[in-house]
Amino acid sequence: MIKKSVGLFIALSVCSPFTSAQQARISEPVMRAHLSFLADDLLEGRGTGQRGGDLAVRYLETQLSIMGLQSLPSDKVSGYRQSVRIVGSKTLPESSVSFEINGQTYAPQLGSDIVFGSSGGKADVAFDAPVVFVGYGVRAPEERWDDFKGVDLKGKLLVMLVNDPQPTAEEPHRFAGKALTYYGRWTYKFEEAVRQGAAGVLLIHTTPSATYAWNVPQTSFSHERFSLANNGNAMEGWMQDSVAQQLFSRAGANLDQLRAGAETRDFAPVVLNAIAHVKLKSQIRHVEQFNVLGMVPGTDAKLKSQAVVYSAHWDHLGIETQPDGSTHIWNGAVDNASGAAALLAMAQFAVAHPAKRTQIFLWPAAEEQYLLGSAAYVNNPPWPLAKTAADLNLDSMNFVGKTRDIGIEGSERSSLHASAVKVAKQMGLQIATAAPDLGGAFFRADHFNFARFGVPAFNVGSAVFSGDGHFDFIEQDHSNASAKMLGFKNDYHTERDKYHSEWDLSGMQQQAQFTLNLGYEIANAKTMPVWNKGEAFGKNRH
Repeated sequence: MIKKSVGLFIALSVCSPFTSAQQARISEPVMRAHLSFLADDLLEGRGTGQRGGDLAVRYLETQLSIMGLQSLPSDKVSGYRQSVRIVGSKTLPESSVSFEINGQTYAPQLGSDIVFGSSGGKADVAFDAPVVFVGYGVRAPEERWDDFKGVDLKGKLLVMLVNDPQPTAEEPHRFAGKALTYYGRWTYKFEEAVRQGAAGVLLIHTTPSATYAWNVPQTSFSHERFSLANNGNAMEGWMQDSVAQQLFSRAGANLDQLRAGAETRDFAPVVLNAIAHVKLKSQIRHVEQFNVLGMVPGTDAKLKSQAVVYSAHWDHLGIETQPDGSTHIWNGAVDNASGAAALLAMAQFAVAHPAKRTQIFLWPAAEEQYLLGSAAYVNNPPWPLAKTAADLNLDSMNFVGKTRDIGIEGSERSSLHASAVKVAKQMGLQIATAAPDLGGAFFRADHFNFARFGVPAFNVGSAVFSGDGHFDFIEQDHSNASAKMLGFKNDYHTERDKYHSEWDLSGMQQQAQFTLNLGYEIANAKTMPVWNKGEAFGKNRH
């Protein structure tokens, strides 16, 4: 029986070229084996700059060698590795931020009230600075919006709201309506503080505006944080809304009234009657991490110079030893051992089934550290971005069960949408109902860096952060399945994100198959995908 099955598989492979309509090629046992290993305690959470991350890289490159993927023909890679040099910074307990207001001191508690760190690469940062509220901290010419109004903010501590200015009855579509734009992301706000020459920046956290609970920035800032170069903020962080309320009230200001004012174009920076005293001590180190990547060369003499990229980050939050000697491991099973494992299974199939265009399989480093690995890739691409057809990213995959539909949010920005709809139809899948991108999911995964550099890209089929989690599950209690999917949001970036052997990975297999089918659709097409007319990313093609 085994010999007969193998013979039939070989015959089908030889006699008929791969088409996106073919299904059930991605092996669930292979995915499960990779997933269970990558999420095991042995890999210690695959932390950036940690032994577990080194083990993950070694495992991935070993698997690529076994499968027979080729190295990219570029001096920017060595074997299956691309170097990513980054600076690590961990805030030490003796650090503090206090506010002097009318001769009195208000000192929020580090960790529970306020979190902060440095992206400037300095071990010791100390300054006294006036505190200025700058609303949403947005400068968006296309929206006729400028929260800074030309005010000199050099050397000031800026306090900002997260998210975007909200839509109004008169302007229901401003800043993409209810969806989050990049202006609403904390990454943009930190970048803008650097451009303003600020001494530091603090974001006001609420769960609705951030779209996640306080534990997310709290966990992030309790770990070592990384940046690509010493050009970030000397001090950046978050404070609880209750802390901001106290600060503003003690300074004689009303935060709620200022919030309301920040919703208008007339808003201008407001100097608070407060002086911030910052003492930030950090443990600094310079580390080298690696993107892992390999390719399946294209078969067409002309088209093989172009490539389709599939990506899934290998890292998570790692391991931490407590003062009492106990250890805490953030295994990151769903985020993103699932995507890394699926990509391995996809690459294994692709080696035996090359397409007309080259296929590149990429496992970026340091995604949890602000997408640093993919940023390093696009800033120093080992394959020309102008000849990169698309990036199809996998992050936090469906661990609940098979569905009748597939999520393709983000694809509507380019012709990838039409291709995705075509492949879904061939696979008998419906397109999941799109929901407003309230959490800015499009800007939170590695595909975004490709998009910023003009490559059509999106995060394929994610059932975890797309919409409300109510996918059309097959042969399951629908409400129970949806509850499991939505429940992961409570486990996101916690130690509870662990692998469970009872998981039904048929949905993960389905997502991986859809992504690979879509990749073949793109790789075998006559022309490369294009951005929709008027889409800003389309102007950035390098």
